[in-house]
Amino acid sequence: MDQVFKALADETRRQLLDRLHEHNGQTLGDLCERIDMRRQSVTQHLAVLEAANLVSTVRRGREKLHYLNPVPLHEIQERWIDKFERPRLRALSAIKRRAEEAMTDKPTFVYVTYIRSTPEKVWDALTDAELTATYWGHSNVSDWQPGSRWEHRRTDGSGIADVVGTVVESDRPTRLVATWVAPEEEGQEDKYSRVTYDIQPHADIVRLTVTHEDLTDEGALNDVSSGWPAVLSNLKSLLETGSPLPQGPWLVPNG
Repeated sequence: MDQVFKALADETRRQLLDRLHEHNGQTLGDLCERIDMRRQSVTQHLAVLEAANLVSTVRRGREKLHYLNPVPLHEIQERWIDKFERPRLRALSAIKRRAEEAMTDKPTFVYVTYIRSTPEKVWDALTDAELTATYWGHSNVSDWQPGSRWEHRRTDGSGIADVVGTVVESDRPTRLVATWVAPEEEGQEDKYSRVTYDIQPHADIVRLTVTHEDLTDEGALNDVSSGWPAVLSNLKSLLETGSPLPQGPWLVPNG
């Protein structure tokens, strides 16, 4: 929390967050056009924001896109604001929703979490059918080879899959990309979304970035904005304590 307040104390860094709030998913060049400051200085400010988990980055080809990460702001809201002025500030949830939209026509959701674990264990927690059943309430089933089918199956013994898709990239233990679609919508190109898991060592912990893009509409964005934080918090608890959080059931982040 101290890093968050330190990052927010600087006017330039607040301006950068404002620019990302207005238009999420910008490159360094895009941000420099809006800030009267040298490129190197903007880079340094972005590094402070990223260290405070207020900004997350995703690489697409040669570009590095910057996204506003609203989670620390919500923690401040819950601890310091909600209990005093909750009725007046419900509009913050709408700001969060808009802040997670990307540069494409379809919405994108980006979530970053830090887990005290190893990249290999995080990868296994995302792909092992038994482990996913433990913290997600669904089993992720596939051989996880590029081009293979994967299914997000219920754990009630029915074998029913609520989400299916195709593995696009599989590079254990650093990167996994898969398409997502409801089984009844398979074959409808405009219904598919895409999820990318980027797993990176960060000092002695792991930084996990989940990017859910090509969401069909605002309704799908709202669903995943609730679903992913719950799922990933449960994953974090399982890996760090050996037990999932004592609540549920966990949402399926469709889209």
